[in-house]
Amino acid sequence: MKLLIVRHGDPDYVNDTLTEAGRREVQALAERMKNVKADKCFVSPLGRARDTAAPCLEKMHMQAEELWWLREFAPVVQRPEKNGVAWDWLPADMAGMPYAYDYERWPEYPPLEAAHVGEEYKKVCDEFGKFIEKLGYRKEGKIFRVLEPNNDTIVLFCHFGLECVLLSYLLDIPAFILWHATIAAPTSITTVTTEERREGIAKFRMQSFGDTSHLYAAGMTPSFSGRFRECFTNEDERLD
Repeated sequence: MKLLIVRHGDPDYVNDTLTEAGRREVQALAERMKNVKADKCFVSPLGRARDTAAPCLEKMHMQAEELWWLREFAPVVQRPEKNGVAWDWLPADMAGMPYAYDYERWPEYPPLEAAHVGEEYKKVCDEFGKFIEKLGYRKEGKIFRVLEPNNDTIVLFCHFGLECVLLSYLLDIPAFILWHATIAAPTSITTVTTEERREGIAKFRMQSFGDTSHLYAAGMTPSFSGRFRECFTNEDERLD
């Protein structure tokens, strides 16, 4: 089975839609997605994800089912510099967290506990686990039991923070590390597939992360949403 996790285009967060740049990105994405032979598509209920999916689905001649748990992962956390999402800590603050790199214990940090981040993470993972099991694979510890092997292609239109939660569940990597050590640019595509090297036992492997080749093919570069300035003196890039 193959999962394609697609981040929405450059967002207009205030109006929960896309910027003009985001709409241009999505047109390039749709040209790529029209060649994807998908079996099923699913989409976040948030506007920016639905506005990304719509042109793609039109080109693919498909429809998508809306899943509530594909919405952005957004518990509000009291962080040292300002309140915000769980996946936006400054490096120095993140480095001081005792379990940041521990797959089982990373939510055990007072501000994260106060914001119920671990509970929300578990809720999403439980739903995703049931979803994956319906597709033929049940997680048992750190492997997946193959219930119904298949070569289906499943497309998920969602958000970067949520994408990291899904990858955390599939790859057994702390979501906290994925949030802070990676960035999937707007309209990027992450591809994860099952590997069954012994009958009945599967493991998910990430073939590509945050692929934006469709933007470069269209003469565009990825927008900056989700990133921060490369050098502190780059005043034209995002600081916080």
